[in-house]
Amino acid sequence: MSEAKGGRSAQLKHTGLRPGWTTGACATAATTAAYTALLTGDFPDPVTIVLPKGQSPAFALAVEELAGDRATAGVVKDAGDDPDVTHGALVRATVRRLPPGSGVVFRAGPGVGTVTRPGLPLDVGEPAINPMPRQMMRDHIARVAADHGDTGDVEITVSVDHGEEIARSTWNPRLGILGGLSILGTTGIVVPYSCSAWIDSIRRGVDVARAAGHTHVAGCTGSTSEKTVVAEYGLPEIALLDMGDFAGAVLKYVRRHPVDRLTVCGGFAKLSKLAAGHLDLHSARSQVDKAFLAELARQGGADASLTAEVADANTGLAALQLCAAAGVPLGDLVAVAARDQALSVLRGAPVAVDVICIDRAGTVVGRSDVR
Repeated sequence: MSEAKGGRSAQLKHTGLRPGWTTGACATAATTAAYTALLTGDFPDPVTIVLPKGQSPAFALAVEELAGDRATAGVVKDAGDDPDVTHGALVRATVRRLPPGSGVVFRAGPGVGTVTRPGLPLDVGEPAINPMPRQMMRDHIARVAADHGDTGDVEITVSVDHGEEIARSTWNPRLGILGGLSILGTTGIVVPYSCSAWIDSIRRGVDVARAAGHTHVAGCTGSTSEKTVVAEYGLPEIALLDMGDFAGAVLKYVRRHPVDRLTVCGGFAKLSKLAAGHLDLHSARSQVDKAFLAELARQGGADASLTAEVADANTGLAALQLCAAAGVPLGDLVAVAARDQALSVLRGAPVAVDVICIDRAGTVVGRSDVR
């Protein structure tokens, strides 16, 4: 008899919601089409790209402009069934050839923000095009260059029509990303968001893992944290619960349907919210509490000056970096506090818990012991 299907892929299918594409995937498609047209004179339409996990979606072009040493292509973002504020936005990429040896240079066009404060995965002054979309665009430039005998030295300017207006509905202004949206995405795919459907899929994931005899499951906030727990513990896909922002849903269901061990793994900032007592980790319903982090840092040995800096930090990542530079183990402190919060929600259920905090690259920046 074959093993029941569980894990992230089964949860996604179980929601019955249609996935969509990130702004990073749209920018990559537009970049690929524009660069191809720059080298050949023709825009591929639809244009096909390869996502980090191997999927090959095709995108229709809404804009095609070729003039001299530059070409522009545009793709309308389809967020699927996710209530994404960028659904329907027109993402444009203008590609201009540069002298050999220049590499790939990124620029923020109209509607794409610029980083003005530290604590983000990009330097101050950089266009708000996140690391994975940048890598995707570089990879596709390299492929097109190899196909057509070019050097791949280009400037890519990404813009989003009405992006500055749309960004007012996001956290970008508060984070110091000014002038527009961020170009985001680690997998290229927008996971559709529905509270009831997603929580139901979490419960189904626990049930399937238990029925298959798995006594150690992991609640993960996303694909990067899933990779981390697989590397740490060798857990099979069926034991991975894609909890997203719903930490409380995992804990409450496991309280009623216990497993021997639960690992909670996620980004440092998200798990700092759990540590502070939040069970819904979505940015619309809970925020990183810098005062809480400052108090943890103080308890971990931070002096008054560092404590004040943490309290005033722009992001959770900035607070973590400040403490790391001073030798204060804020990541471990958050992991322990998050574990203790999880145990309080479990209310004595026979479940051992450990917590792993990671950064955006998947590096472990904090962990608790099992208790």
